[in-house]
Amino acid sequence: MKPLTAAELGVSRETEERLRTYLHLLLRWNSRINLVARAPEDALWQRHVLDSLQLLSLLPEAPDGPLIDLGSGAGFPGLVLAVATGVPTHLVESDRRKCAFLAEVSRHLGLTTVTIHPSRIEDAPLPQAAILTARALAPLAQLLPHAHRLLAPGGTALFPKGRSADQELTEAAAHWTMRTERFPSRTDSSATLLRLSEIRPVSPAV
Repeated sequence: MKPLTAAELGVSRETEERLRTYLHLLLRWNSRINLVARAPEDALWQRHVLDSLQLLSLLPEAPDGPLIDLGSGAGFPGLVLAVATGVPTHLVESDRRKCAFLAEVSRHLGLTTVTIHPSRIEDAPLPQAAILTARALAPLAQLLPHAHRLLAPGGTALFPKGRSADQELTEAAAHWTMRTERFPSRTDSSATLLRLSEIRPVSPAV
């Protein structure tokens, strides 16, 4: 697959420079707390930053509420989207060392609309979200209860998935109904981007 550029994803040069600064901070911290698997800078840019940026085209044009990113880790995709959009963003991450990194990036880049929640998802005091994201966190069947609880009416969930996307959708269909849109990943030919809305349990007991 041909490598993408930030410009092809509609990102300005100024925003790309800020994201490059983010990546340099990641490389510095990664030697101490293992935020992501080690790789050359160009590979990390494609694998994590551009992989997150491709979600930009799937976001609502004028979201009526914040973005919540579950299991933020090193900030993918939530913190990348916050840099690119300025949308108020809540990052939920239970590892306090990773939260320290997220806080350092937010401080360094002046991201005043980012709130970091160093807690489990169930315990975080979160608002209703217009957008919910999670990347490499859990199977769809485990993400949908969070999406149902946290999304405001009309809200959208964006979940990048790998080869297991079809299986996860099949398993989730036993307990959940939803509007499902699928988009091919532009950074990984084996991956799929799921955009889900109107998420409801099949039974009130779920």
